[in-house]
Amino acid sequence: MQESIFFMLKCFYLMLPAYFANMAPVIVKKINLFVAPIDFGKKIGNEPVLGSHKTFRGLIFGVIFAVFIAYIQFFLYSNEFFRNISFIDYNSWLLLGFLMGLGALTGDAAKSFFKRRLGIKPGGKFIPFDQADFVVGALIFIMPIFGLTLKIFFVSVILSFVLHIIVNHTAFYLKIRNEKW
Repeated sequence: MQESIFFMLKCFYLMLPAYFANMAPVIVKKINLFVAPIDFGKKIGNEPVLGSHKTFRGLIFGVIFAVFIAYIQFFLYSNEFFRNISFIDYNSWLLLGFLMGLGALTGDAAKSFFKRRLGIKPGGKFIPFDQADFVVGALIFIMPIFGLTLKIFFVSVILSFVLHIIVNHTAFYLKIRNEKW
């Protein structure tokens, strides 16, 4: 039991840059920079490719947040506790943060693309993809520099699924988010 909890803690710690990348667009939504939509307002049929809520602001700040968190992890790695909960040594913190941030937001954008094709509006429920999209994207993007195992993948996805629901519901009730999902 203790070994399983420790493994989940290691997965959680690995995913921190992706978590912050995923939260960044909500946190910076009032900053009036780079507000252009990533899809440039293009449509497929009558639906947006991604939607006006997927902006360069969210993408840029998401990557910046992920890089910043990876740098903190690199800095903390000299401490024995943080070394023990790390799968990697964080020497490539800049690349790791960039890939996790870009991967998380690419996964989120891919999910939005499919939601628009299915006629699901922004903020509409699309379970389990709303909770797993950014995790899968981040993990796929770090595969060239990280020895991802199926165990790490599945534990990270399941753990993140549960945490995503808890965090988003909390943010909704604190009036930080407009949707629970």
